[in-house]
Amino acid sequence: KLIYPLHFRLKHVLQAVCGLEAVVLRSFGPEGGQVLFTRDTGQAMLSRSGTRILTALRLEHPLARMVVECVWKHSTVTGDGSKTFILLLASLLRMIHTMACKEPNVSHTYNSREAAKAATARCLADELLAFALEEMDDLIAIGVVPYGFCDLWEDFTAETQSPAHTNNHGVQKLLASFFHTRLGQIHCDYISNLACQLLRHLKFKKDQPFLALQFVNDNFPALHTPVSGFPISCSRLIEGQVIHRDFAMPCARTDQQPVKAVVFTGYLQPQLFSAGDVLEVGCGNHMIAENSRKEKSIVEFSAWSERSLECVIANLQSLGVSVLLSAVKQSAAVMALAAQAEMCVVECISEDELSLFAQLSGTTPVSDCWIIETVNVATLTFCRPILLGVHRYVHVAFHDLEERVMVRPSSLVVCGPGEGQTDQYACAFQDAIRMLLTTCKPVGMTEATISKGTLQSQRSISLHTDDRSNKIVYNSFQQRVLVPSCVIPAGGTFEFLLNHIQSRVMSFIPNNSHAFNLLYKQEHNISLIQDHADMSSKIFMSDLGLESVSCKYELLLAVLQCVTSLLRVDTVLCTHTLLSGYIHLHIHTHRHTHTQYIYLYHIYI
Repeated sequence: KLIYPLHFRLKHVLQAVCGLEAVVLRSFGPEGGQVLFTRDTGQAMLSRSGTRILTALRLEHPLARMVVECVWKHSTVTGDGSKTFILLLASLLRMIHTMACKEPNVSHTYNSREAAKAATARCLADELLAFALEEMDDLIAIGVVPYGFCDLWEDFTAETQSPAHTNNHGVQKLLASFFHTRLGQIHCDYISNLACQLLRHLKFKKDQPFLALQFVNDNFPALHTPVSGFPISCSRLIEGQVIHRDFAMPCARTDQQPVKAVVFTGYLQPQLFSAGDVLEVGCGNHMIAENSRKEKSIVEFSAWSERSLECVIANLQSLGVSVLLSAVKQSAAVMALAAQAEMCVVECISEDELSLFAQLSGTTPVSDCWIIETVNVATLTFCRPILLGVHRYVHVAFHDLEERVMVRPSSLVVCGPGEGQTDQYACAFQDAIRMLLTTCKPVGMTEATISKGTLQSQRSISLHTDDRSNKIVYNSFQQRVLVPSCVIPAGGTFEFLLNHIQSRVMSFIPNNSHAFNLLYKQEHNISLIQDHADMSSKIFMSDLGLESVSCKYELLLAVLQCVTSLLRVDTVLCTHTLLSGYIHLHIHTHRHTHTQYIYLYHIYI
């Protein structure tokens, strides 16, 4: 059978999510355990990462796979909250299921009880998502942010800091809380301090933490080196950059200062044939003359390419270049001439590493070997081999030039007992950077929210007659919404404060109408918030750890969007062959072994 449908009801969605909830529940929180996976090859894997646990499952249920995809997309952006995502999703679906069952089961609009439940559940999910998109950022700004700590990056990049101040810094405490849940309590302080050192070394001269975080996130594959067979406490920072290739042509001049290097993206020697070209060889009297002409042209081209290569090497010598970094494997002639010129050659370097080298050195890679200028030449402090574990790599360090925006470029060496654990430690590092990136983004910092906030402030001003009150209300909105890097104590503080402010708002709204602007009429609310604002420093110094307000906000939105998508699925069409282009109405497709799933959504007006 080519295509067969699977019809899903509300209880089927809940059952699929509850199955995932049971998997991650025991590994949830700082005291949660690890999950042991075994592969068909006998290889075992221990992990506490929610994303890694969920993506390692062999899921047959199409809705469960759809949920895992939503979790993966969320964690890719924020780096955190995958297990909380599942737990919150399951709890929300249970609540919607209970409320849908209390509604009238059959009406004139629907011909069955299950159809009425499904419609009620979809309506509830849509209303929750609409409320979150329109009002939740304001609730967080009024009821959560005043209890938080918003000067997260103050004095973070100071050159001289005492160890006590470093350990109590907001960024370090936020990272320690993150690594505590991801890697356990034993190594969380060491790894968080190492991450803080990396960010301080990679700081920009304009002292903007967001730029440094974005730089680390974009270049993390080239910025870190995994080393297996050592404890995680051996992880460290190395000055400069580690290029994950060995010398193809080493020489003894690399320790002399300064060392000049050039990056090539192509071949130094002109190529007669490119990939895919065909050399036609014939026989017979009528082909002798043609073959003789081709042989002569090939010999002439080879001689010309050798002379061209000699000119390129001579040009490099005149510029004082002693290191050649290449994205491709060079010819034997290049290696021979480089050896005669006492030049080092490093071949087959990845695009990510060459891009990082260009950024750190402030140079431009060479695309045309006939045009090599001083802007293509990088000045290095040294270029030498380095042994990390059982692998030998190329280690370079950069001169402190004015053109470079980085202060102290450094690379991260991540150690672990085994290959799988080392990879998990590295992923935890990158997820921590993504979490900090999300933390730096202000809650509700979008054009729509800003325009909505301006409109609300104007409306609230029209309700007051005192100019001073108007100014307080408007400034309060600006300070609460347009604030980045806000963190609060972990352990349920965000959930408690959000529930508290939501209950207070509902008490001011008659008949549960969505007139959120009435909150701004209560001047005592503003004064109450300002009275409690000075408590943030005391709460910040607590031992509960810290968590990001922006990450919590993004988590709630992602869960509500996932609920809406799940409840809109009516039928799943399963096919054992890939469908051609005649079906254009599917929204999501998943491939598992030889089965493709097509989700048909319920669409209504």
